[in-house]
Amino acid sequence: MPGWLWPGIALAALLACGLLYQAWGTARDRRRYPPPGIRRNGIHLHLRGSTGPWVVLEAGIAASSASWRPVADLLASGYRVLAYDRPGFGWSDARRTPRDIPVLVEELREALDLAGVGEPVLFIGHSFGGLLGRHFCARYPERVAGLVLADPLLPEEWHPASPEQLHRLGRGVMLSRRGAVLARLGVVRLALELLTGGSTRIPKLMARASSSAKGAAITNRLVGEVRKLPADLWPVIGSHWCLPRSFATMAAYLDRLSANCALAPDDEALAGKPLVVISAATAEPHVREGHAALAARSTLGRHLVAEDSGHWIQLDRPDVIAASLKEVTMGMNPRKESA
Repeated sequence: MPGWLWPGIALAALLACGLLYQAWGTARDRRRYPPPGIRRNGIHLHLRGSTGPWVVLEAGIAASSASWRPVADLLASGYRVLAYDRPGFGWSDARRTPRDIPVLVEELREALDLAGVGEPVLFIGHSFGGLLGRHFCARYPERVAGLVLADPLLPEEWHPASPEQLHRLGRGVMLSRRGAVLARLGVVRLALELLTGGSTRIPKLMARASSSAKGAAITNRLVGEVRKLPADLWPVIGSHWCLPRSFATMAAYLDRLSANCALAPDDEALAGKPLVVISAATAEPHVREGHAALAARSTLGRHLVAEDSGHWIQLDRPDVIAASLKEVTMGMNPRKESA
């Protein structure tokens, strides 16, 4: 056999091993980490509690229902809680439809219908999930009784997008698509296996080869947030991010982020609804001002700052979110300004 064929054969063998390793690991993860809830029409629905008003939990742009565990634990005794995974994340199948706001609003409505939730809900949304909640309330005002928005994304943060922001989004899309390829070939899984086994050198080299310094910094920040969750969820979330669909879905969201923010929500439906908007303690002053202005759009609105909290308020201060939901349930107390 000609010597020039050997590199191609070796590469083909290596790719085949990666694909087999990924298939084996994915099958293993399905057995190890089954969905805690039910799956209907490809959407994972995690229901908690048996009495009280319905609460729906909407995660951030690339997060899943697992990110709500600390909040759901606090609410399950007094509410019926629905945490679901938007298609492509967590335990939900990906979909080919664009990740545009109107599509996401209809998928939220679908999740409520699949869960059998017919009455108006108390909506809790984090970050991008807060923006989605505003659009859902505008489209289906009769299905929302009140809202708690935790450090919600403001449309003006990404529209009109500056050249630097467009560059960052483009870079994020490229890195996410690259991550999907690496996940399909088993590289992401191998890196996580080595990390959990105590090795750090090879995963660091992999990250350096497949990302940028800025991308690595973002990854480190996300890992830091995940570590605030109960330890038993760490391998679960890791198994989700070994799947190509998680990266591909994230790329689709980032690709549409500026366009989605260009669709300004019609907040007229908020006017008479109980509303609490919570800013992170680390939020920039202009973001806090935007949150305060959003709360003021409701006659029953209130803005507060969750002290000792970063952007992921549901992990840093789940007690603030639970207390805010109680306020929304029972009525506003406008005197308090921080928690």
